[in-house]
Amino acid sequence: MRHYFTILSQEIRSLLFSASTYIAAVLFLLVMGFIFTNLLDIYTKAPQESPPAVMFFQIYWFPVLFMVPLLTMKTFAAERRQGTLETLLTSPVSTAEVVLGKFTAAYIFYLLLWGSTLGFHYILHFYARDARYLDSGPLIGGYLFIAVSGLLFIAIGIFASAMTRSQEVAGVLCCTLLIGIILGLSYLADLSFLNQEVLHPAKVAVDSLQLAQHLDDFTHGVIDTREIIFYVSGATLALIFSILGVEAKILNS
Repeated sequence: MRHYFTILSQEIRSLLFSASTYIAAVLFLLVMGFIFTNLLDIYTKAPQESPPAVMFFQIYWFPVLFMVPLLTMKTFAAERRQGTLETLLTSPVSTAEVVLGKFTAAYIFYLLLWGSTLGFHYILHFYARDARYLDSGPLIGGYLFIAVSGLLFIAIGIFASAMTRSQEVAGVLCCTLLIGIILGLSYLADLSFLNQEVLHPAKVAVDSLQLAQHLDDFTHGVIDTREIIFYVSGATLALIFSILGVEAKILNS
């Protein structure tokens, strides 16, 4: 992995000079700022049982659906379309180094964008001057969930980009896969036919994969290692498939 950090620095520079990175950042901050403002409006009208941080993280899936595709759709699709991917892989670097370098760069930007929202909570605490609005427990748990689940989300985006030479197709494919994991599993858990006794193991498995429940656990201080294993193993599988997909595309080109 001696070339990993070279690839990583190159990808970070590429993201810094990419328009889609700044589009994702601006859209993300606008959306999160709007959501946070409306959240404060709710608290000014009536007292709420949950602290602001808990309600803030409940909409994590919405910015993820557009932020992750914008950060990852160019990683392989653009290079394959421009013909630079083959040149890169003929140099003394492995496919795994390239995939991991691109993944890490996108993941760092993902964390930086979410980390910027800490300013919202600081501003709330500064002007409200009420410690109850800045509950460290839900904040730490919520951002930990963002970091852990982001491994899987970014890996899915890398996989989608590795499967095509079109950035637009990669973005749509990534968004579709994310919808399937975030919202599709929730819809599947509500289907009545899973309540049959013969399907009880499947029902238990689907219930354990509810991302909304995972978030609730993290924000309430319940850190289940099974949930962490789910995201880490899912990200690992997505990256392995990305490596295999890139190599297969190169062999068939």
